[in-house]
Amino acid sequence: MQKITPFLWFNDDAEEAVKFYVSIFKNSKVLVVTRYTEAGAKASGRPTGSVMTIKFQLEGQEFVALNGGPYFKFTEAISLVVNCNTQKEIDRFWTRLSAGGHKSRCGWLKDKYGVSWQIVPSGLEKWLNAKNGQAGQRVMETLLQMDKLDIKALTRAHAQETRKSHG
Repeated sequence: MQKITPFLWFNDDAEEAVKFYVSIFKNSKVLVVTRYTEAGAKASGRPTGSVMTIKFQLEGQEFVALNGGPYFKFTEAISLVVNCNTQKEIDRFWTRLSAGGHKSRCGWLKDKYGVSWQIVPSGLEKWLNAKNGQAGQRVMETLLQMDKLDIKALTRAHAQETRKSHG
């Protein structure tokens, strides 16, 4: 059993959101659907038998989604980071997850359910923390000009500064 599991609170579209996420990520599946019992329905105002929680996996990471009502909303204070090995992967996740949502700066987007995501290249952390501080600075300057991240441009920014400092 996973020690820490992100728990996502939805108004009443947890099942729809989970199906959406599972359709986007490979190696993903619904694990357990728990429905409101009569007692739970009475306490929550939800229909008896309707979906209460859904335990699911995305790329092996477990999550739980709850149909909890309109009391809490997602904010950018919490986001899910998707590390991508190729530009094709970045493009696919960016397009699919932002459909019906909102695209933002620096690889961030909000999906149609209000969940915030960061779609980033797998090497980004390494580039930003390069031993040569100028390389990291150049990568950050380049990244700040982007919405969807461009691996080639970030790689060029890192390499350009690295060559300058060694040449």
